[in-house]
Amino acid sequence: MMDIDKSIQIERATCARIPTDVGQFQLCLYTSNHDNKEHLAVVMGDVRGQEKVLVRVHSECFTGDVLGSRRCDCGEQLQRALERIATEGQGILLYLRQEGRGIGLAQKLRAYNLQDDGFDTVDANLALGHEADERDYTIGALILKDLGVTSIRLITNNPVKIERLTELGIQVVDRLPSVPTQLTADSYAYLETKVARMRHLLNLQGLSDPAAASTPLELLTTRPPLDRPLVTLTYAQSLDGAIASQRGRPTSISGRETMELTHQLRAAHDGILVGIETVLSDNPRLNVRLAKGDNPTPVILDSRLRTPTNARLFDVHERPIIVTQADHARPNRQALESRGAQVVPVNCDDHGRPSLPLALRSLYQVGIRRLMVEGGAKVIQSFLRHRLADQAIVTVALRFMGGYHVMNGAQPVIAFDRPRQMQLGDDLVLWGRLKGAPN
Repeated sequence: MMDIDKSIQIERATCARIPTDVGQFQLCLYTSNHDNKEHLAVVMGDVRGQEKVLVRVHSECFTGDVLGSRRCDCGEQLQRALERIATEGQGILLYLRQEGRGIGLAQKLRAYNLQDDGFDTVDANLALGHEADERDYTIGALILKDLGVTSIRLITNNPVKIERLTELGIQVVDRLPSVPTQLTADSYAYLETKVARMRHLLNLQGLSDPAAASTPLELLTTRPPLDRPLVTLTYAQSLDGAIASQRGRPTSISGRETMELTHQLRAAHDGILVGIETVLSDNPRLNVRLAKGDNPTPVILDSRLRTPTNARLFDVHERPIIVTQADHARPNRQALESRGAQVVPVNCDDHGRPSLPLALRSLYQVGIRRLMVEGGAKVIQSFLRHRLADQAIVTVALRFMGGYHVMNGAQPVIAFDRPRQMQLGDDLVLWGRLKGAPN
């Protein structure tokens, strides 16, 4: 145990009753001559002289605590800690003003920009001339001593926090893990780095097994087949299975968070496939707008070459691919090719539509190794009926909507193999490999 620097002094300035949604607390404000900042203790119950008091030592995170940023789990951990203390009826949450693991908000935002360029959370701090973690728990230890607790049970995944508080004379008799309820596409790399490089005791289920992915993005580690693209089905539906309020009418189903995930998935694929009905009804751009990355090549299944030459996708993509019938030419072909489209004729199947297996082989030959299939309903049904979908990511909006369903009519029974799920915003996201997939 090391002695606390006696030059560091704290003073309890004032306390007040704070009623919250989870219970009533006393909020005590402390000042210190060490950093001239105002630190807080959120206290429930009588803790003076008590043993094994439930404690969370929380470092300020404006982006997570106030804005609800999904780049970290801080805001969620703060709320869950308050809920656990309220459930127990006694405990302390220390709110220490050491933003960005001690580097301050301005440097933290600069570190975020570096992370967007490929740095992890540790290397971003180091690149800015900081340590990976510059937090100091001296003031936290002094506040706990001022509150008169004799021993604590600490809510944390960080062993360094336990070690530092112990060195400062705080008796930590037990550790309670803090577990995120949501693992988002934006927070996954951050939490993974905490585990791999900062010794955090956080069990990210499926972290080392890409087949049992912890986020849908991990499905992208699946190896493509040797003669056709890896096919990932993605679509959104309501609780009752509707993908639109009416057939042929665009309907917004998923929330902003899952839309961002969709755009991250688009950026990770070589091509994005839709049917002509989707083009005619939605006029989609089929590009990446809500995430960083390159636009995938649009692929349109269009038996009769009905794709309009003024479709918005032509404003975004130089060489979209249109798969059509090979048995006869269409008058619109020349106009589409003059707009830059690559028209790919393939033989028809028994239903008079371009053969999907032949279409996939043609796409493979032009360099598409990963293909994201977004719809519409008939296209999704065709891929499932022919068992040409390797994996699927389905967003379920948690509401009943009625309307047009993706699985109208008889279809083969196809199920997820080791399915995974997560809540993302107000939506539930389900994903996994599909049983009976061809590879």
